[in-house]
Amino acid sequence: MFGAASLTLAGCMTAGAAIPTASTPITPAEAQQGAQAHPQLLAEFGGAMSGSQATYVEQVGKNIAVQSGLGNARESFTVSLLNSPVNNAFAIPGGYIYTTRQLVSLMNNEAELAAVLGHEVGHVAARHSQRRQKAATKNTIIGGGLAILSGLLLGDSGLGQTLSRGFLQGSQLLTLKFSRKQELQADDLGIQYLGKAGYDRRAMGTVLASLAAQNSLDARLSGQNASVPEWASTHPDPASRVQSALAKAGTATGGLTNRDTFLTRIDGLRYGDDPAQGLIEGSNFIHPELMLTFAAPQGFYMVNGTKAVSIQGQGGQAQMTSAAYGGNLETYVRQQFTALGGQNSTLAPQTIERTTVNGLPAVYGTARVNNGNTQVDLVVFAYEFARDRAYHFIVMAPAGRAATFNPMFQSMRRITQTEANAVVPRKLQVVTVARGDTVASLARRMAYDTAQEDRFRVLNALGSGDTVTPGQKVKLVVRAR
Repeated sequence: MFGAASLTLAGCMTAGAAIPTASTPITPAEAQQGAQAHPQLLAEFGGAMSGSQATYVEQVGKNIAVQSGLGNARESFTVSLLNSPVNNAFAIPGGYIYTTRQLVSLMNNEAELAAVLGHEVGHVAARHSQRRQKAATKNTIIGGGLAILSGLLLGDSGLGQTLSRGFLQGSQLLTLKFSRKQELQADDLGIQYLGKAGYDRRAMGTVLASLAAQNSLDARLSGQNASVPEWASTHPDPASRVQSALAKAGTATGGLTNRDTFLTRIDGLRYGDDPAQGLIEGSNFIHPELMLTFAAPQGFYMVNGTKAVSIQGQGGQAQMTSAAYGGNLETYVRQQFTALGGQNSTLAPQTIERTTVNGLPAVYGTARVNNGNTQVDLVVFAYEFARDRAYHFIVMAPAGRAATFNPMFQSMRRITQTEANAVVPRKLQVVTVARGDTVASLARRMAYDTAQEDRFRVLNALGSGDTVTPGQKVKLVVRAR
């Protein structure tokens, strides 16, 4: 978490452009474009993981890339497992393919992993990024190094129009919103690649079904509408793509799933937030390294990114982040307003107030501004933790409603070393169902206080009436120690 996201979102497909043939090799220019953005992109999404789990994902990704027909596909593609707690996968030009550990945790067999990575290979083969880049030449990603990210499953952060690109856009949430036609085409290509590689072609549909179920559960647990929340929607959303993918896969059976191999290889994979980036526990965020905690307002949910924490609800949205601090909180707050307004902006707080919150020196500024046809209140609320270290909330709320966030502002505090030491991350544990085990008994071992059975069923792609049988491998989420 922390630091303003440097990604922006871009436009629509160029009309009438012909799609290159799948055998068109990755060009030197595409390879250079991807290589330039790759290191910075890794930093935005928690970094690339290493070890046996990352090696396994890379092997599956390169094997499916070969099916695309792109010249030297195995050598030309770079496949990365990202240390991110958000369900996502995406690609950039030049053959750079990414999936997060959280999305891998949601999968239930190797064919589903191949389906997700094959979808991303499809985006590369069809040059979807380049086509949307031509229609959005004014948009940039990562300091201008790359103009488009291609996303499989998550996209627009859904935080609406803001005063500057990057405001309230948690880095984990940002991928390009492709057209429906492009997403479905990538699904089609991924299904073709599955068949060529000998995998079960239905895996594209089943992994999308798991994602749709997870999105629905997340929405319900966060108090949102039970439909897929906008911040976690796809292009189109997974629920609408499931039946299409299953229909295109056909009724043929016998393709490989490699379920037990997959589960064995991902056993022990970190699940949820990394303590180095802070953890969300219910409505609370706690960072054991930065020694701080705060609580989201009632009815709001949080999404933890590599450099920022996003907070969203019906009454507005916010971001918790940090910036360079020179020792003067009032100057710091004014600098954040200037940054929000953009390079040529005169945006400034209309009021500045000093206060103390749980022993922390604090300064907050407010401004009421036009945002399209409506007015919104902007608040920057900053706290000094050391002479050279400050953190701040940025809040955007409908005019007159910023007070909704007052409890959050007042909840910021330092934590004790005892509290920091008590923070224990979660991980996947693959177990074999024993005689006498039931869904209910296994679910009670999940490291959550609420919705244990619902979480267990979604994690293992079990319907409401499905049971488990002795000898079957299933996934649990447990504390890492």
